[in-house]
Amino acid sequence: MSFAFTEDQKLLADSADRFLADKYDFDARKAILRGETGWSRDLWRTFAELGWLALPIPEEHGGLGGSTVDLAVLMERFGRHLVVEPFLATVVLGAETIARAGSVEQKAAILPAVAEGTTLLALAVGEPRARFDLHRIATAATRDGGGWKLSGHKAVVLHADAADRLIVSARSAGAEDGRDGITLFLVDPKADGVTLRPYPTIDGLRGAEVLLDGVAVSDGDVVGAVDAGLPVIEAVVDRALVLLSAEAVGAMAETVRLTTEYLKTREQFGRPLSSFQVLQHRLVEMLQAKEFAHALCYRAAGAMDATEGVERARAAAGIKAETGRVGKMIGQEAIQLHGGMGMTDEMAVGHYFKRMTMIDVQFGNAAHHLRRFATLA
Repeated sequence: MSFAFTEDQKLLADSADRFLADKYDFDARKAILRGETGWSRDLWRTFAELGWLALPIPEEHGGLGGSTVDLAVLMERFGRHLVVEPFLATVVLGAETIARAGSVEQKAAILPAVAEGTTLLALAVGEPRARFDLHRIATAATRDGGGWKLSGHKAVVLHADAADRLIVSARSAGAEDGRDGITLFLVDPKADGVTLRPYPTIDGLRGAEVLLDGVAVSDGDVVGAVDAGLPVIEAVVDRALVLLSAEAVGAMAETVRLTTEYLKTREQFGRPLSSFQVLQHRLVEMLQAKEFAHALCYRAAGAMDATEGVERARAAAGIKAETGRVGKMIGQEAIQLHGGMGMTDEMAVGHYFKRMTMIDVQFGNAAHHLRRFATLA
C-alpha cells in the first residue's frame, strides 16, 4: 500500500495551511473563543465555500467523495491551528453516520445541507456509566404506537448545543451491556422532552449533557436497521479515532515548533537554551516521537478505506494508543522546557497540551486502546 500524498492532497494541505495561517492565528482563536457560541459561523460558511465540509461526503449527495487520507490531511492542519469549529461533530461523526446507515430520504435531506454548511449534527453515544464502552447503553427506546419514546442521559456530546439534529443511540432490546439491541435515532434538540446542559471543555470546544425524557420519534427517524446500530457506531468511531489522531499529530508538530523557537530565544548564563546539549536531546526525542506518530497515522488512515473488520479496528486502536502516549510525552516535555510560562493562557503551548489531553481521552484513552489492540489480536 502506497502512502505517498497525491497532488490533490498536497494542494489541500498547502491551501489549508495558508488560509488558517492568515485567518486563524492564536489571537484570532482567542477572540473566537470569547464569542457567544465559542466558534465562528462566518468561518463555518467559509469552510463550506472552500469545500472542506463536502470533502468526505459522497458525490451523489453534493460532496467530493474524499478518502480518509484526504480528511486526515485537513484534520492535521486543524490540529496545528487548534480549530474549534464543530467539524468533528458534524462532518466526521454525524455525516459519516448518515452516509453509512441513513435511509435514502435521510441522506438526501441531510448530507447536501451539511456540505453547504446549513445543517449541524451531533452524535450522542456516550453515557455517564459507560466509560469508553460504546455498547454499554442505558438510554431506552420503547415502542409507542407507530413510533418510539426515548429516555436517558447522554454525556459529553460535542457541540450538541449548536446541532440542528442529534443522532442518539438507544437500547431497543436486550441488556444494558449487550452488543445487540442498539438502535440509532434522529432527534430534534428542540423537541419536547429534550434538555441540553452545555458547557465549554478545557480545550476550547463545546460539550453538553443531553437529557431525554419520553422524547417522541417516528419510524422515519430510525437511522439504519432496528437493533443493529452498534456496528455502525463502531465503524464511525474507528474512523474518527484515526482522524482525531491526525489532529493530534498536527498539534504535536506545532508544539515541537513552538518549543524549539522558545529555546532558541530564551537565554540562560548568557547563552540560548537551545545550545545546551541535554535540551537538544529532549527536543530530538520529541521530534522523533512526532514523526513516528505521523507515519503511523497515515498508514492507519489508508487502512480505513482498504480494510474491514478486525484489521481495520486494530489499525484504529493502534494509532489512538500511540498518539495518546506520544501526545502526553510531547506535551509534558514542552511544558517543562517552557518552565512556568508554559502553563499560562498567554502561551500557546499550554493550549496545545490541553487539546492533546482531550484527544487522548475521547472515545478511549491510550491504555484502553492498547488493551483493545491486544484483545483484537
